[in-house]
Amino acid sequence: MKKENLLIVISTDNVDSILKFPLLYGGVSLPRGYWKRVHIMFWGASIKSVVKTKKIQKKVKEMIKDGVEFSSCIVCAQEYKAVKKLEKVGIVCNHTGKLLNKALQNDKRWSTLTV
Repeated sequence: MKKENLLIVISTDNVDSILKFPLLYGGVSLPRGYWKRVHIMFWGASIKSVVKTKKIQKKVKEMIKDGVEFSSCIVCAQEYKAVKKLEKVGIVCNHTGKLLNKALQNDKRWSTLTV
């Protein structure tokens, strides 16, 4: 079975790195047909960068229109008091470990990148 889904987990708070790799590659992956499904997950310090950086927020909104899915670790988002701000951008705050475990452990359809 060919892998058809891409999960990108972002934990860095480096805005330039977020914009130039995971959001750039993730943003072109569906329109160019690289993957059938793209899901980008924010964990840890990356959440603070999303909340404070308009450029990231704008890019996320554009990517959602193209079909890219976004989520954020609810525990991290609550600690940073960022749930409402993330949801306003369109990022779902939930227990992201379930999808991450599925992608890492036994689902042959997912490829996983971490930044």
